[in-house]
Amino acid sequence: MPTHPVVPAPGSVTVYATSWCPFCSMLLADLDRESLAHTVIDVDTAPDAAAASAFVEGVNGGNRVVPTVVFPDGTTATNPSLDDVLLRLAR
Repeated sequence: MPTHPVVPAPGSVTVYATSWCPFCSMLLADLDRESLAHTVIDVDTAPDAAAASAFVEGVNGGNRVVPTVVFPDGTTATNPSLDDVLLRLAR
């Protein structure tokens, strides 16, 4: 069972999301369009959803805000734009 956060490999990101979140859908579509490697963890349906949700709440002041993105250096961003993600990855 993964521990959270799931820190991605260099050049990729981990996105904590839900299937019903429009901001998640937009960010994931943008990442796909850019061919940026990413792992999606659905905080509603992942096998360890409670731990994933607790992580998201922990980095967002107790709120379960998605998308929450984890970068290779272990830092996070809440609801970032594609440009923000690319800048953080220096692409």
